[in-house]
Amino acid sequence: MDKIVVIWSANTERFCDVVPGLNDTSENLLSAIANDEREVSPSTIFAIASILENALFINGSPQNTMVPGVVQLAKEHHGFVAGDDFKSGQTKLKSVLVDFLVSAGIKPLAITSYNHLGNNDGKNLSAPKQFRSKEISKSNVVDDMVDSNALLYLPGEHPDHTVVIKYVPTVGDSKRAMDEYISEIFMGGWNTIAIHNTCEDSLLAAPLIIDLAIIAELMSRIQFKTHDLPDFTPFHPVLSVLSYLLKAPVVPEDTPVVNALFRQRACIENIIKACVGLSPEDHMLLEFKTPDFY
Repeated sequence: MDKIVVIWSANTERFCDVVPGLNDTSENLLSAIANDEREVSPSTIFAIASILENALFINGSPQNTMVPGVVQLAKEHHGFVAGDDFKSGQTKLKSVLVDFLVSAGIKPLAITSYNHLGNNDGKNLSAPKQFRSKEISKSNVVDDMVDSNALLYLPGEHPDHTVVIKYVPTVGDSKRAMDEYISEIFMGGWNTIAIHNTCEDSLLAAPLIIDLAIIAELMSRIQFKTHDLPDFTPFHPVLSVLSYLLKAPVVPEDTPVVNALFRQRACIENIIKACVGLSPEDHMLLEFKTPDFY
């Protein structure tokens, strides 16, 4: 066996507090585990165990598993981690639709997302602290798209964004997602888009788990070199390239978060193209736009 990939797909945990002296460094985090500190979550313990055993770790739930101590430990042991939260249904659609609206000069003013489901995940999210983890991961998905258009939004301005999740045992694994997008159009007019989406929650997540394992293992074997680098280097221990499959991408410190779905996909495609010696896809197709084309 060449490589083990550990994927956390257990129930959502509450967000843990990042506390100096507790989980802010790898040394403090290992001491906190030895002292059985409550603020160290089970998923963080699994992440640390994976790093120490040279296994890749991917967090498929929305809590902040990758505290600073985990990232530092991954750097020290040349390991790889990624997260957070599988991007399977409503959020994937939102990352496409908001990107389209903002790019088209249509200004989303309010986004309201309502979900109900009856599986164990839905039951777990009925607890307020666990729901807060999911609310954070689902709410931040529009930030980079909003920030990309300074003509529509003033600095710090964002749409009203509300996320509601309710536990309804009767529907089981069949998740219902309802979204309403209220946007401002030309001359101050309003446009409203309402979407109802019914999907099998587990069947959406399962292919993501397979793809995450395959792509993560591939990325762990790639080394690259740019004009600014004297030698070939592996990717950063935080594999942000997996953002296409994750709802709230964890990225290296001081790195911009990209949530726009097609930009995330283009990143993966162009890295793989580079590995086989192909040019990146720029979609210009200049060879077909010259006056002499025939």
